[in-house]
Amino acid sequence: GGEEVAKTIARGLVESPASVSQLVVLAALIGASAWNLITWWFGIPSSSSHALIGGLAGAVVTHAGIAAFKWSALVAKVLIPLVLSPLVGFTVALFALISLTWLVRRRRPSAVYRQARLWQIVSACTFSYSHGLNDAQKVMGIITIALVAYQAAPAAGVSLPTWFLPNEHGNVPLWVKVACATAIGLGTMAGGKRIIKTMGSKVTKIDPLQGFAAQASGTVTLLVTGHYGLPVSTTHCISACVLGVGAGKRVSGVRWGVVSNILVAWVLTLPASAGIASLALLALEFCFGG
Repeated sequence: GGEEVAKTIARGLVESPASVSQLVVLAALIGASAWNLITWWFGIPSSSSHALIGGLAGAVVTHAGIAAFKWSALVAKVLIPLVLSPLVGFTVALFALISLTWLVRRRRPSAVYRQARLWQIVSACTFSYSHGLNDAQKVMGIITIALVAYQAAPAAGVSLPTWFLPNEHGNVPLWVKVACATAIGLGTMAGGKRIIKTMGSKVTKIDPLQGFAAQASGTVTLLVTGHYGLPVSTTHCISACVLGVGAGKRVSGVRWGVVSNILVAWVLTLPASAGIASLALLALEFCFGG
């Protein structure tokens, strides 16, 4: 896919390469990874995207001060899409399910079930593509930040080949794309059953037709936001789409207590990952020097 989301992360959130060092990037990744592991352990589908951005904010502010981070870009590119993308996903999924139900209303339920299972395979593939288009781009942006910081102040005695670094336009190197694509593919394949169980049965029980509507709606939402370079949360989008199809079938069928736990995790993701990244940077600077 395009590099719009990666460029938003790499060039749109930090004031200058001087605000970033290798330790800052490492601390940001530690903050994001730690929060993701905490929420994974409890089976809560939190946002890896916003954990990464929160970790970056916490590490950059701790390293270079509050003015080093572009807070206006955070609001415009992260917080507003954070609220709008789930609403869009919920609405699209709700109307998609209503439309599909109307289209198949005269067909036998068993035939619809069998065909919807095939449709769901296709929609799962398209959603996986949009997932990589959105989520892998964010890690590409973080790695590119570290490479740009190296170009601004190369480490003493270390020389990297030209192909390893971004060009004069700040484009992401090919090896970064391949590494991130491989990692997100392996991570999806290894995935945690806790998250699958939460999304597949704890929030609401969905049949193949609902699953197709949710995945197709999530795909559309992510493709549109990715086109405009908005680093939205795949987790938020698909969670909202699952809620949309669940509510479309029966509002009482949604377990709103589980939904409230997910919402709490969404609210805490940015500050929690930022706090962990800040503490991680202080520890790293103490061990290795600032």
